[in-house]
Amino acid sequence: MKYLSFIAVGAVTIFFGCGKNNNGVVTSTGTVEATDINISAQAGGIVQRLFVDEGSVVRAGDTLLTIDDVDWRFQYDQAAAGFIMAESQYRLAVKGSRMEDIVQSEANYQNAESDLKRMEGLWQTKSITEKQLDDARTRSTVARQTWEKTKRGSRPEEIEFARGRLDQAKAQMASLRKRLEDCIVRAPNNGIVTKRFVEAGELVGSGTSLVRLDDLSSLDITIYVSEVDLPKIALGQSASVRIDAFQNRTFEGHVIFISPIAEFTPKNIQTNDERTKLVFAVKIKVPNADGTLKAGIPADVTLRIVQS
Repeated sequence: MKYLSFIAVGAVTIFFGCGKNNNGVVTSTGTVEATDINISAQAGGIVQRLFVDEGSVVRAGDTLLTIDDVDWRFQYDQAAAGFIMAESQYRLAVKGSRMEDIVQSEANYQNAESDLKRMEGLWQTKSITEKQLDDARTRSTVARQTWEKTKRGSRPEEIEFARGRLDQAKAQMASLRKRLEDCIVRAPNNGIVTKRFVEAGELVGSGTSLVRLDDLSSLDITIYVSEVDLPKIALGQSASVRIDAFQNRTFEGHVIFISPIAEFTPKNIQTNDERTKLVFAVKIKVPNADGTLKAGIPADVTLRIVQS
């Protein structure tokens, strides 16, 4: 099973014959395999329009279908408004108190101080009660603390909190912007549409399979070789591929993978002798720029043994 970014790739079942070493070459039979790419919905909604059908040839970046984005757009607009509010609150926290508030709190403090001095004079002449003097002192203390607080502005913790709210609003807006972009489903690479799972008007959820692409620009063939022949095969080694339908043509490929783990010969091999052999999987990459080869057809592979 193969995976490409946000797409789930379907597995292709392959049946292979075992390799034989004759006159310095390894020959084996496998089945041509294409990379199947199941493109799934990243954002839920109603399928609005389909731009491809089964058999359509697409290029990377082509629009395959669109999903209605009205609900996502409403949520994005709400998040954008929340971001503006959070940004304003953060700027206010950083800037601190307005100058007019500082002037007003200073004036209140000066007035409270004057009242306190007057009350202290009256207390000396026993013209007021002790409680009236204490109240004046309290008003002066509160006014002074209010003035100092206004001059200092926001505390570091308040600024940090406002910054966190701003970052949170920004992340939410980015997430919803991504959902809006996901409503336009594009081809991740070149390929042929081999299956369309939905129709216009259907409601799909996140993760729903929408379209399957087959990438036929290069194909893979997996063969199996014995442990005796394994050391004589190397990555990048050239391979010749013959197809029954093309008797007069040889396709060229190269080794891209050699399994490090031995396994028993695939069970579809009919004889008991073949089924009990330990073999290693070897994968051959075959370029197919003109699209001649198709997935699923059998192929004979010849590898010339690397001399040690």
